[in-house]
Amino acid sequence: MTQPLTNAPRLTTDRLILRGPLQEDLPAMTRFITSSLQLAAVEDIGGPHDAWYGMMIGIGHWQWFGYGFFTLQKPDDPAPLGRVGLLNHENWPQPELAWHLYEDAIGQGYASEAAVAVRSWAAKTHNLTQLVSYIDTNNAPSQAVAKRLGAATDGTRAPHEPEAEIWVHQKVAA
Repeated sequence: MTQPLTNAPRLTTDRLILRGPLQEDLPAMTRFITSSLQLAAVEDIGGPHDAWYGMMIGIGHWQWFGYGFFTLQKPDDPAPLGRVGLLNHENWPQPELAWHLYEDAIGQGYASEAAVAVRSWAAKTHNLTQLVSYIDTNNAPSQAVAKRLGAATDGTRAPHEPEAEIWVHQKVAA
């Protein structure tokens, strides 16, 4: 395993380890970016350069904000299962709780499990007690995760992404 690329803490759940990104995570992320049906609705995403760019943005978030995407893995297997964490791009109204699971990890409850851990950590560490998720109107699987997390939408669209609705998560105690 290479050296950590960020100062991300290591979080654990019953089934997962959430850690910062490593260089060896890039091939799995590249496979996801170049072949995922989940990203098919997002314009201008899909090439290997986009995976590298996304990884650099993730590393930058940790440096700039002290938070970002955690890479998910099982305790007995270092292979990445996906990413769950906080994003806050330029001109966004507030940080987003986001998740991207790789094909083999979909449908096993990992996104919800990791998101609960990240949401709790964000409240305690950064006083981010009210998070949102920006979810494409056609992304039923992500909407289902948001509902399992107790989030709801009134149909309001994200100003930076017109096809995404704003899903508001329940407030978490710091």
